[in-house]
Amino acid sequence: MHASEFSAHISRQIFWGTFAITLLLKTVIAAGFPITGDEAFFYQWGVFPSWGYSDHPPMVGWLLALLRLGGDHPLMLRSFTLLVTSFIALGVVDVLRRLLPEDREASAWLAGAVYLAMPWSWMFVLVTTDTPLIFFMAISVWCYLRADTSADRGTGWYVLAGLFLGLAFLSKYFAALLGFAYAVHCFGWRRERWWAPLLIFVFALPSIAFNVAFNATHGWSNVMFNVFNRNEGSHWSFSTFAVYMAMAVYLLTPWLLWRAVASRLAPGVSATTARTLAVLWLFPLIVFALLSTRRTIGLHWVLGFVPIFVVWAGLRLEARALRRSLGWTVALSVPHLLVVAAVAWAPLSWWQPFKIYDRAVFLRETGAIVKALEQDLPAGATLMGRTYNPSAMLAFHHKQYVPVFGVGRHHARQDDQIVDFRRYDGKPIRVFLYDEPNLAEFAPYFGRVSLKRFEIDGVAFFAVDGEGFRYQPFHDNVLAEVAREFHDIPRWLPVLGNAFCERYGFAACSPGR
Repeated sequence: MHASEFSAHISRQIFWGTFAITLLLKTVIAAGFPITGDEAFFYQWGVFPSWGYSDHPPMVGWLLALLRLGGDHPLMLRSFTLLVTSFIALGVVDVLRRLLPEDREASAWLAGAVYLAMPWSWMFVLVTTDTPLIFFMAISVWCYLRADTSADRGTGWYVLAGLFLGLAFLSKYFAALLGFAYAVHCFGWRRERWWAPLLIFVFALPSIAFNVAFNATHGWSNVMFNVFNRNEGSHWSFSTFAVYMAMAVYLLTPWLLWRAVASRLAPGVSATTARTLAVLWLFPLIVFALLSTRRTIGLHWVLGFVPIFVVWAGLRLEARALRRSLGWTVALSVPHLLVVAAVAWAPLSWWQPFKIYDRAVFLRETGAIVKALEQDLPAGATLMGRTYNPSAMLAFHHKQYVPVFGVGRHHARQDDQIVDFRRYDGKPIRVFLYDEPNLAEFAPYFGRVSLKRFEIDGVAFFAVDGEGFRYQPFHDNVLAEVAREFHDIPRWLPVLGNAFCERYGFAACSPGR
């Protein structure tokens, strides 16, 4: 079989067929897959719009504030997300059609189809901080490539690359890696454009400054989470490095990676441009590899750089190789699709033999659990959870904010920004738990405590009913530990405001400390 058999026309049909099928698949998943804990947590950001939030910059909160104007059905809330990878696939095709000679146009369409067929492309429907991050990263890279291949200085495109990089930064701090990749590329291989990273930084700076201003007046909550609290206790580990390397190969797919590395650049393609793409996807993955020696790297951290790799591969692979890679990628997607379908739609009884059955019931039947908790909720009582994940999911169905009762963990500390436990003093509180609690742990904070047990689909869930919440011991024990653990702000960071510490009188993390 010859490469010529794969005409641009046939390849275009394959792309648009893949585009339509994956878009339909994403729509079905977005409409039917249960709301997850992270989604429910970020949904509350949209319910309480602000210029900043606890863990990450605010972009996904702003996005959800707009989307929920159309309702809170999962399909509505995920509508923007499900379009992101489809949009990026169009960008992959556009870039390759610009860079490849006319007789290699088929490769452009097939590379776009391969990207769409990757499981992490059609499974990308959940609305999280990665939604705006990957969207704005993709636009920034597209603008950067337009500047890099421009016959003139490409100044306008660099300006746009900086503006969209700034918006990506307002989505998640990982966007900074793309900015560093720009700098490494220009300072290392495009020295005649040494000024480009500076120009990009200048136009990304308003977004960066906006976030810095929020942090300085809100206890450096984004910085404390991303730089300090989540990295405490990290240590050198070969296992996390090995897992990351396997995950990176898995994300890029072994067949596409191997074929691309083993192939030569297509005739007529600029080696300078190919080098640009190589730097933009390799540099971040190398940084992640270094970080993985000390901590676990999330699969979703790498997703924003996968399209750049696909474009790079598309410059090297003929249509025949891409067609084979598409077949292997579709085969890889099949077991992923079966798992997604099983989680979302298979009878819950299928999950009974597994240890995760209770979590499956909670995911699928959160609404029923909320109804059971609301059924005999004492007058004036507030529903709370023990950790952020169940609290957020309960809140989504309860239609009211559900705070975390306890110290919690280093992530998802939005309670510190908006919850005031003083207002619950003397009032009843119901705390939801997965497992049977030890009432002695709750007794110091209430006048009286009792246990509520109920079953959903054969799984027992629990709640502690506390009468007469005692704020002072809760302040002295729980809130004081929160201040010590999560608001231990380095002395070199100026604290111009910290709602949590000011509210509860913790001077060590308040302005003027």
